[in-house]
Amino acid sequence: MAEEKDILAAAVEKEYSEGFVTDIEQEFVPKGLNEEIIRTISAKKEEPQWLLEFRLDAFRKWKTMTPPKWGHLSRLPEIDFQDIIYYAAPKKDEDPPCRRLSTSSESPSRSARCSQV
Repeated sequence: MAEEKDILAAAVEKEYSEGFVTDIEQEFVPKGLNEEIIRTISAKKEEPQWLLEFRLDAFRKWKTMTPPKWGHLSRLPEIDFQDIIYYAAPKKDEDPPCRRLSTSSESPSRSARCSQV
């Protein structure tokens, strides 16, 4: 059993070595959760006003609640909700690949696939 844990720990701590990397630019909101963060996320998602109000009401209710302590939950460390990023999304591509095809010399089959999207 200890040997299995050692093998698992070594695999988890090892640097990824397979060479596949996807480097995508992302936009984030600051860490933490408050009404300003909720409003910012709602605006980024272009949500209707009623949904923003629903989320704010739920947040206000959540702030009055206490985490459960029954069973094994009492052994878990307390969650620091202010140390979490609640919104991250890839930055929007101003010039998506299909639009670039009209000015490039890519294959016609790729152009056909993009026109079907």
